[in-house]
Order: sequence, then structure tokens, then C-alpha cells
Amino acid sequence: MSYMLLIVEPLGQRVERGLEAGKQVYAEMLRFAEGLKARGVLRGVESLASDAKGVRVQVRDGRPSLVDGPFTEAKEMVGGFFLLDCATRDEAVAIAAACPAAAWATVEVREVGPCWS
Repeated sequence: MSYMLLIVEPLGQRVERGLEAGKQVYAEMLRFAEGLKARGVLRGVESLASDAKGVRVQVRDGRPSLVDGPFTEAKEMVGGFFLLDCATRDEAVAIAAACPAAAWATVEVREVGPCWS
């Protein structure tokens, strides 16, 4: 069964942390990902750039509307994700609890599935 772990960070946390501490955190996350890969449960992993580089797209009445980041109404941003292949939800939750990001962000566990369920 596939699960996605979304790393939901408070806005501004990366700037507050600073470059050197940010590099240390990133290295810790890379080690965590390597461990998941060695266990055979990692299907994909990526870190996402700041929402300042993002754009939101909506199409209403056939017309696209674009809003460039940063998104001032947001208090959090998705900073990255892990796509896992786990036998159970409990296994995915245990992995989320072991994720280093759980100490400074929220790790949201979502089962991959159709949008109607």
C-alpha cells in the first residue's frame, strides 16, 4: 500500500534556522531517506523549494488565475515528501514518527488513493 508523508513546515522556519543549520537538517533527512531505501520501503522523496518560488493556479469559467508566492495567508508550507510502500498504515505512522522532521515540522501521513474515497 502506498503512503505519502508530507513535511508541513511553519513559514519562515528555514530563514530563522540559517544556512549552516539548514544544511545539517538536510543531511539528517538524506540519511533518513537512505535508511528507508535500504529497507525497501522508499518509492520517492523530494525536498521542495520555498513557497516564495511557487505559483497557485486555478481555472474558473475557462480562465486561468495565477497567484505567485509567497502565499501570505498561509501559516505553513509543504517542504517535501516521502512516498512509501508500506504493508500497513501503522508502519507508515511509525516511519513518520521516526522522521527527523517530526521534531521541527508536522509529518502528515496520507494513503495514496482515488479522490472519491
